[in-house]
Amino acid sequence: MNDLLELWQRHKGAGWPTFSDPNQGELMTLDTVISGCVTYYLDSAEGLDPQRVVMVEDCLADLNGLLPDLTDEAAAYFERVRALACLLLAASSRR
Repeated sequence: MNDLLELWQRHKGAGWPTFSDPNQGELMTLDTVISGCVTYYLDSAEGLDPQRVVMVEDCLADLNGLLPDLTDEAAAYFERVRALACLLLAASSRR
């Protein structure tokens, strides 16, 4: 969980990347949903419920499909979002 918490702190301090992409709205939604699930996990003694686990898995699949088209700053930002989702799913499976 320390890795998740450390990466979450770094992500919260990062600004939204400057980029232009036809999928920017979808990427913003993925960031919002994954970030919300991280917050829920960190604030909840029970961790993620099955519904949220499925949401994160779906977001991760969508993000994996969009990442190859991103460049530079946006790619680094969303690689971090991807890493958060992966750490969150791993931590949830251990609870």
